[in-house]
Amino acid sequence: QVQLVESGGGLVQAGDSVRLSCAASKSALDYYSIAWFRQAPGKEREGVACLSSSVDTAYSADSVKGRFTITRDHATNTVNLQMNDLQFDDTAVYYCAAGPRYSCSRTVGMGRYDYWGQGTQVTVSS
Repeated sequence: QVQLVESGGGLVQAGDSVRLSCAASKSALDYYSIAWFRQAPGKEREGVACLSSSVDTAYSADSVKGRFTITRDHATNTVNLQMNDLQFDDTAVYYCAAGPRYSCSRTVGMGRYDYWGQGTQVTVSS
């Protein structure tokens, strides 16, 4: 069992930056692929970014490339999603998820993810 705890988010204005954090054990972060997904009301869940420390890969979805960056903080055992220049369409509940080491690929979100956090709301006002 992998426990994932998200933090960050909230209400921000368009153009602002926000950092989301996903906390997990060091062993989980070493072994599993970790991904950030989002789901807006009435829309399908979308993979935003992923990384896999064990195979040294990281990808961002085309929809957020250049604005969102996923990184791992070894000091705090978190995987962070830095979101810059937020837009109204970025409003969603953001989830982190863990899956097998090769789940992270260029088609972010298409891999298998077995463990999920509770989600954190990001609301961008225009």
